[in-house]
Amino acid sequence: MTAQRPRDGGPTLPQTSSGGTRTAQPDDRPQRSESKGRRTIPTWVWALPPVLALALVFLYPLALVMRESLAPGAYADVLGSEAFQEALVTTVWLAVGATVGCLVLGFVLALVIAFVPFPGGKAVSKFIDVFLSFPSFLITLALLFLYGTVGMANGLWTDVTGAQSGPFQFLTTPWGVLLAEITYFTPFVMRPLLAAFSQMETAQLEVASSLGARPLRIVRRVILPEALPALAAGGSLVLVMCLNEFGIVLFTGAKGVTTLPMLVYGKAILESDYAAACVVAVVNVAISVGLYGLYRVVSRRVGA
Repeated sequence: MTAQRPRDGGPTLPQTSSGGTRTAQPDDRPQRSESKGRRTIPTWVWALPPVLALALVFLYPLALVMRESLAPGAYADVLGSEAFQEALVTTVWLAVGATVGCLVLGFVLALVIAFVPFPGGKAVSKFIDVFLSFPSFLITLALLFLYGTVGMANGLWTDVTGAQSGPFQFLTTPWGVLLAEITYFTPFVMRPLLAAFSQMETAQLEVASSLGARPLRIVRRVILPEALPALAAGGSLVLVMCLNEFGIVLFTGAKGVTTLPMLVYGKAILESDYAAACVVAVVNVAISVGLYGLYRVVSRRVGA
């Protein structure tokens, strides 16, 4: 590189080997040294507080429960007992029955709200969002006021017929628990269905109708395939929640209905057998986690 002097006697400019001139570049060495002096906080430092909070609030109590369940002979005694086996069977069939009922009822009601115009349809849709915030025992108390032993239906029956008691005595049976769970958990299926129906193009329904398809055929061939991801999401959520439901069974007063959560309550509070209660709790958690894993697999396959 040679130096080139301008004609007017100005300062000499550096010349590159190709004959062109190179403009002077500011020295960036101080900026580089300053950037090197700055130290960025590692990512794991930001993740540490929520992980510690999760470990303190959830993982540590769960570890205590699991440690208590490892008492000598606890699992053999509990899993081999008739009370546990009956509670497991009752929990599973109630959860499956309530899930099926919620899927059928929720699908029908969501169809009516989404595709059948009627006055107050939007208000009903908004009420479903509010209904999701209701506690489960509130719905159970409402059913007790209607169909309980001294409820409105039995009171009306005794007033009309003069009988000493009314015919509605099913709330204290497993069927009453099933009715209460279906009533409470159906909106948890309707909410994702309504969201899925709102994104459907009405042109598909219009084309199917113009081709002569009947309403049931349109529902089966057009609407149902679009609703499968929402049904899978809502149904799996209801199934897990029914497995762990405690308030509905307690407030219905169904003494002959013992689910796994009720068995945990009975062993821990009534019998003070904490080792057996922890064993039942660990089994209940394992079933719930397993169903959640199954839900994740199914949701990926159906595109939920």
